[in-house]
Amino acid sequence: MTKILIIDDERAIRSTLREILEYEDYKVIDTDNGIDGLDIIKREDVDLVLCDIKMSKMDGMEVLTEALTIKPDLPFIMISGHGTIETAVEASKKGAYDFISKPPDLNRLLITVRNALERGTLVTETKVLKRKVSKTRDILGDSSAIQRIKETIERVAPTDARVLVTGANGSGKELVARWLHEKSPRANAPLIEVNCAAIPSELIESELFGHEKGSFTSAVKQRIGKFEQAHNGTLFLDEIGDMSLSAQAKVLRALQENKITRVGGEKEIAVNVRVIAATNKDLLKEIDAGNFRMDLYHRLSVIIIHVPPLTERKDDIPVLAKHFCEEICAEYNMPVKQITEEAMEALKALPWTGNIRELRNMVERLIILSDKSVTDHDVRAFANPGSFSEASPVAPIKTEPTIEAKPAVVATSHSVSANHYDDFSSFQDFKDYTEKEYIKYKLEKNGWNVSKTADEIDIQRSHLYSKIEKYGLKREA
Repeated sequence: MTKILIIDDERAIRSTLREILEYEDYKVIDTDNGIDGLDIIKREDVDLVLCDIKMSKMDGMEVLTEALTIKPDLPFIMISGHGTIETAVEASKKGAYDFISKPPDLNRLLITVRNALERGTLVTETKVLKRKVSKTRDILGDSSAIQRIKETIERVAPTDARVLVTGANGSGKELVARWLHEKSPRANAPLIEVNCAAIPSELIESELFGHEKGSFTSAVKQRIGKFEQAHNGTLFLDEIGDMSLSAQAKVLRALQENKITRVGGEKEIAVNVRVIAATNKDLLKEIDAGNFRMDLYHRLSVIIIHVPPLTERKDDIPVLAKHFCEEICAEYNMPVKQITEEAMEALKALPWTGNIRELRNMVERLIILSDKSVTDHDVRAFANPGSFSEASPVAPIKTEPTIEAKPAVVATSHSVSANHYDDFSSFQDFKDYTEKEYIKYKLEKNGWNVSKTADEIDIQRSHLYSKIEKYGLKREA
């Protein structure tokens, strides 16, 4: 139920307003002074405030100012028996939605209340939609590493300090950058992202700084670069370790002087940009190799936030998997599937070389291919066949045979003799070779009938198709 707070030192006005609003099915709280009103605003989930201007203890304008620092989107309607245009204008400048003179006209009061509440709803919905559009997810996890990252973001975000985010691919570096922007005073300005690894070295300068018409062959018109687009906002330079040395020199100058020059131009353009960089490389090693400038490194690394790989925080996997499961089921408009405890343990046993990104893809695959709930058998069946280490507590499924498990089958014309074990650089290569030969043998035995072969070796037909594609198996003419 919509909750309205009335702050007025006249009992008769409070009683009248309460009677009118309660008749319209609003829940009403009232108080006779601004100090108690602010306490109620802090404690209660209030949707609208009707506040008198002339009161003892605390003036209504002071209440308005203080309240909007606590809840910036809370709609205020100011009421006064000594209303003037100047007072109304001042109230509007301070953030009030509207101003009503005493005694209030019933119809005007109700219309103003309804409109103010609708505005408050629209503001809330707009924020939710902006969050959905920006696709900024929460940073999930209870591990000490994640807690440190969250605490660092809270401390660093309100400043303009440059941040270098390090970590493996898929670990969530972009998410850290997004939260640094959203919790900063620049949140209402744009966050411009540049993937330095995806842009050819000959185009990176034009991408970052823009170019003038005619500055090179394909420059048919002027282009505004990412630094200018991010003016008053944040520029996120992803995979900065892949940036060319010439572009690094220009970025360094832009950071030192807060000015840029477009390619082919002579005019210096002032820019106010906060730079956040990310890399999956060890930049100190890149410096030693001559691939990265030391002076740029020190400019970018005022604050360093390291995002650990998922294998170093496996206790966060259940939280992440459950969240992804709910999110993906909602996207597919299906009931949320339960992930069993055994399945969670199986997920935790995987190496997760692709980190969070790989985990989300895995959960999506499990939701699509599993039945009513996700079991440990599903995890093993639909995981990469090379996912389980020898030390894994989750036993390998019987559809992934080893030499010892199927000696009669593996001993084909293609089997590996002891003299050729050195041909394999790793145990995984040997396992893959063995599995490939086993599947090929079964397919040939069954005349390449995929359904019959899948039933015989007890795996999903879709899983068998994946294996055939993975190993490039083809029926011989």
